[in-house]
Amino acid sequence: MNSYAYTLLIPLIPFFVFLFVGMAEDKLKGKLGGLIGTVGLGIATFLSYYTAFKYFITDHVHGTAYTSVKAFEITWLHLTEKLTINLGILIDPISVMMLIVVSTVSFMVHIYSLGYMEGERGFARFYSFLSLFSFSMLGLVLATNLFQMYIFWELVGVSSFLLIGYYYEKPSAFSAAKKAFIVTRFADLGFLIGILILSFTTGTFDFQTLVDPNGPAISSAGGAAFMGLSLLTWALILIFVGGAGKSAMFPLHIWLPDAMEGPTPVSALIHAATMVVAGVYLVARLFPVYALGGPVALEVVAWVGAFTSLFAAVIALTQTDIKRVLAFSTMSQIGYMMLSLGVSGYGGEEGLGFMASNFHLFTHAMFKALLFLGAGAVIHAVHSNDMSEMGGLRKYLPITHMTFLIACLTIAGIPPFSGFFSKDEILVAAFHSNKILFGIEYLVAGLTAFYMFRLYYSIFWGHDRHYHHTPHEAPLVMTIPLMILAFGSIFSGLLPFHHLVTSDGLGFDSHIDWMIAAPSILIGVVGIAVATLMYKTENSRPAAVAKTFSHLYRWSYRKFYIDEVYLFVTKKIIFNYISRPVAWFDRHIVDGTMNGIANLVVFCSFNIKGLQSGRVQQYGFVFVSGVVALVLIFVYLL
Repeated sequence: MNSYAYTLLIPLIPFFVFLFVGMAEDKLKGKLGGLIGTVGLGIATFLSYYTAFKYFITDHVHGTAYTSVKAFEITWLHLTEKLTINLGILIDPISVMMLIVVSTVSFMVHIYSLGYMEGERGFARFYSFLSLFSFSMLGLVLATNLFQMYIFWELVGVSSFLLIGYYYEKPSAFSAAKKAFIVTRFADLGFLIGILILSFTTGTFDFQTLVDPNGPAISSAGGAAFMGLSLLTWALILIFVGGAGKSAMFPLHIWLPDAMEGPTPVSALIHAATMVVAGVYLVARLFPVYALGGPVALEVVAWVGAFTSLFAAVIALTQTDIKRVLAFSTMSQIGYMMLSLGVSGYGGEEGLGFMASNFHLFTHAMFKALLFLGAGAVIHAVHSNDMSEMGGLRKYLPITHMTFLIACLTIAGIPPFSGFFSKDEILVAAFHSNKILFGIEYLVAGLTAFYMFRLYYSIFWGHDRHYHHTPHEAPLVMTIPLMILAFGSIFSGLLPFHHLVTSDGLGFDSHIDWMIAAPSILIGVVGIAVATLMYKTENSRPAAVAKTFSHLYRWSYRKFYIDEVYLFVTKKIIFNYISRPVAWFDRHIVDGTMNGIANLVVFCSFNIKGLQSGRVQQYGFVFVSGVVALVLIFVYLL
């Protein structure tokens, strides 16, 4: 029996919790539904950590490459003799790493929500949706093949729609849920087409076969071409489009800020550490194919990631809603990860970017979940998302203040916090690959430090405001997850990722390159210093800077009017010049044709219905008349 067969329970436990809590919602009083969901996810988290310990430590032979293991697999659809679709569980370094990320953050969110969502109508329904999301995400990261990943990819979209629209009676929340669902569906169309082209080119969906350096996917790189690129390259670009939609890459990012309309724990779960990194995980899962078979596609990944990280950082400078600042921060950090994958080679130290991307994914999960949950504690205390209505909260929320400060130092890349180590590796990989991309990310590092400490000072320092209700620290059930995530934010950077998660499964030596690390620390310190000067105490400097750069400030505050461009294109062009003519054709031509046929049938049937009157005398008369007519015709012809 496979020693990892028990891993099937990791996604199944939250699935059965979803079914039970969802169907028994009306009968689960108080916090019972939440407690069931939390216990179920706690068991899945324990199994995930056990799997990581078993895979990375007890079962691994030192000095050998980490291998992939199919813990479970069944044939679901048998399409042809060569093409089948299987469902199963794949255990390898990146899937085990993602198991830890998804289960840890989800478990912390489950615990935190016991306090944050207390008293909300539909409390059990909320936990049912959380369990569905956890099941979908765990199924996605454990998938053995592309088609199975696509199934769970769509389930993640459905469950995120339900969670973002949890306050469905609130128009803005309902609109945000629809927006997220529709935008990601357009991206997922590209993903599906890419999957079909890739499977047509290689004859397989299986990840183990696809990522084999000597397998059919990479050997087909020089096959049929379209518009100057191979079919494999086009397939990889289209698959990246799906990942870009899920990970809110420019220009498919417009759903992410609006998704903050969901409850804050949902923001921490979906839009900080799990769903938005699905695109990064997708590219990482197929990385050998990108690196060895589609270098042009990998270059697209790098440049989209770099532009997105800078674009989002500039917007975050001016936002006043604390959750939207964190949303654009997430978008920027995901751009970092994508760029790191894009500049990476394959094998050994050449794969530094691959390792760094996964390393940053892991550390980012800890500090970004901490930031969102800390923001939730602040919102819970002052009942507002607007940082202009906050200030001086360090005196009222000491635990939240300290943990939030740790998260800000971590994302700013200040040693010895974990963000320094993972971000340094990304900068080193970019420096040795492309100096322009390195320069962009170096600038983004300074902007990140500035806007995060702008947020920190605006909330916890600044003007000592008089609050109508005296703010108080969140209950223990909310502060314990903050402390655990703060611990992870500090120490997760010490994990030896260069030995655990690499592009070829073999470890390599890694060290801090102080020629790059020292300037990156310096620019982070400069960003913090400027934010301290402008926001630690209330003064006129921010207003003066905003006035001096009024046009740039307005463009940044309005998110460069990308939403307005989308609305113009959809309403003024697509709706008016495409949808309206199509609707007219459908109503008048298609429906008109069908209605005309139906009316003709009714007319004919109305006029001949007398032939079936039910009167025997009439039938006899018609019969005899017909016989006479036939006889006369016969006689005439003779």
